[in-house]
Amino acid sequence: MQELKALGFPCSVNYVADILRKQGLKARNGKAFRYSQHSLEMNNVADNLLWRNFKAAEPNTKWTTDITYIWVKNRWLYLATVMDLYSRSIVGWSLDTSMAFKRRNVCAGLVIHSDRGVQYRSQRYLDFMARKGGRPSMSRKGNCWDNAPMESFFSRLKVELIYAEQYESIEDAKSGIFEYIEVFYNRVRRHSANGYVSPAEFERMTAIAA
Repeated sequence: MQELKALGFPCSVNYVADILRKQGLKARNGKAFRYSQHSLEMNNVADNLLWRNFKAAEPNTKWTTDITYIWVKNRWLYLATVMDLYSRSIVGWSLDTSMAFKRRNVCAGLVIHSDRGVQYRSQRYLDFMARKGGRPSMSRKGNCWDNAPMESFFSRLKVELIYAEQYESIEDAKSGIFEYIEVFYNRVRRHSANGYVSPAEFERMTAIAA
């Protein structure tokens, strides 16, 4: 809807819904999150430094990260992403988080928020964060809303790409994910937290205004 408004076509949610209904179409909707409760021993759990304060005054001061699994033909593809909460830009995505540090100029004190997954509690990960000057932050046990921006990103990724494509190979999935994140999400997709401009456009506008 925001895309149509930007092109000069005034519309509303009901107007768009009515057009879709008449054409026999419907919007893609995500699936609700489901989290199981368990009582496994938790080691290396960091304090929750964000407390759902997902606003950042400057780039590279608050990042959030998470992992999702994508079924590709007959196996799981493991995807880790890092989001800068300043513009909601995906600054790193890979089988690890090192790409994000290569792409951004990071100062000591950067908060890096995650859930309590075993990957984020590993000593190797925590040592890596410490060497980069990062401050680990973790969600409360079983609380998905403490990492809502990343959960929302994964939901949209699967609705707008994964569920529609049904990839047959890991190579095709990686290519599709690259195009979605680097071409569409970061540079084109409008985000309500940015005043309905893309992450790249938001960072460009704020850099000019600074």
